[in-house]
Amino acid sequence: MPRSTRPASVDDIHAVATGMPHVTDAGDHADRPVYQVGSKSFVFFRTPRPDAVDPDTGERYDDVVVIWVASEADKLALVQDADSPFFTTPHFDGHLSVLLRTSRVGELTRDELAEVIQDAWLSRASNRRAQAWLAEHGLG
Repeated sequence: MPRSTRPASVDDIHAVATGMPHVTDAGDHADRPVYQVGSKSFVFFRTPRPDAVDPDTGERYDDVVVIWVASEADKLALVQDADSPFFTTPHFDGHLSVLLRTSRVGELTRDELAEVIQDAWLSRASNRRAQAWLAEHGLG
């Protein structure tokens, strides 16, 4: 499959998440999906919360997506670079996830975003489902 270096979009988040096997949307609102595999969330669009605010205005970010990661090391790899669009807040200390504002998703390529979402799915899927997907994609 050819690599895609085009900027990622919010539509890509939805397309990649729903393109993974056995995915359901457990969200209560169409504009705030909660993508799950086996009743475990791996990507969700959250409501504005007091832990993620604009440092200049104090306004709550209304465009935050939570994406699971497999390990604390994976989380640190995504958030330690100040220029990365991924971030975390003290509220998520100890939680295996990163945050991404949809307003910054275009700083990633479509392939970079897809890899993070696929890894999120793999971190939450059952071992059997994860192994089947990896084998199907020649990665197992």
